[in-house]
Amino acid sequence: MLFDSTVRRELARAFGATLVVILTIVLTMFLIRTVGQAAGGAVAPQDVVLLLGYVSLGHLPTMLALSLFVAIVVTLGRMYRDSEMVIWFASGLSLSRFVRPVLRTSWPVLLVVTLLLVLVWPWGNRSSLELRERYQQRSDLSRVTPGVFQSSSDGRRVFFVERESSDGINARNVFILMRPDASESVTSAKTGRLEVEGDRRYLVLERGQRNDINLKNGERTLSSFENYRVLASEGAARSVENRSPRSLRTIDLMRQPTPPNQGELVWRFGLMLAAANLLLLGIGLAATHPRRAGNWNLLFALLTFLIYYNLVNLSQSWVASGRVSMGLALLGTHGSVFALALALLWWRDHAAVTRFGRRPLRQVRA
Repeated sequence: MLFDSTVRRELARAFGATLVVILTIVLTMFLIRTVGQAAGGAVAPQDVVLLLGYVSLGHLPTMLALSLFVAIVVTLGRMYRDSEMVIWFASGLSLSRFVRPVLRTSWPVLLVVTLLLVLVWPWGNRSSLELRERYQQRSDLSRVTPGVFQSSSDGRRVFFVERESSDGINARNVFILMRPDASESVTSAKTGRLEVEGDRRYLVLERGQRNDINLKNGERTLSSFENYRVLASEGAARSVENRSPRSLRTIDLMRQPTPPNQGELVWRFGLMLAAANLLLLGIGLAATHPRRAGNWNLLFALLTFLIYYNLVNLSQSWVASGRVSMGLALLGTHGSVFALALALLWWRDHAAVTRFGRRPLRQVRA
């Protein structure tokens, strides 16, 4: 039909333009945040682009759902403002008749959202956590840039290396300032290297001296050494899968129905259901008066999206804390929104019947 092809063509065009705008804004924000984390020492500078890709893939389902929702509101809102809706309603169409072309255009996007949430979301979180964990589990000496003073991960040690070998393990002219409880120690050595014993990493210094100062009584101790071992870091990286439900596969979350895992399932399934409910909400919220200036319906639709998205996050926290069950959270949140969307469509249809009546749709068939 001419009606279906027209709606689908305009909706696809609006969805593409909206997605480009949202991707540009969100990726810029993520890039600024990731660069800030790299500057603060949370991630490796060479992993900024890779980490940005993982984060973007993780948030792509939300961006797709928002783009589709905005595209529906913008497309149907333009039809209202240009009085095209008047023609369709006068020809016998109801607002609920727009559901079919919208679904036929949106089902590939909904399928991509589902695949991203089920498969890509946990993989992206697991990969990004591995990058962060691998960088955080590096020894304090391996983080040091030659010629630059660098604090340790716990803030109690300061390292300085004049020269460093290409492997990043051996160093020359090492300076270490340590501040344990009520004392201060300054250690210098000609060379240093890393040794790993189990879960611990030791910095082995050779041919140096150590100056200890007791901060309570001011007593000083100077000693020389040929070999000296300093604990650089301890504790091997724990398995990422055992630390965060966000990095677990969906099938693993279902096999281990703990409250945190069920909360993560509520978020993943909830975002899938929210993407579908937003289609119906977008059709109902797009109505506007042709003589009304501005895009108040779009602003109201964006506010609705924010409230709905926060409800999804709130239901996740409630399930993770054990306040409500998983089924009740999904049914209460998304069932209520689905009923609200149907009621809004019925109300819009009832208003259209009152104004334009019903006529057979023969003259618009192609």
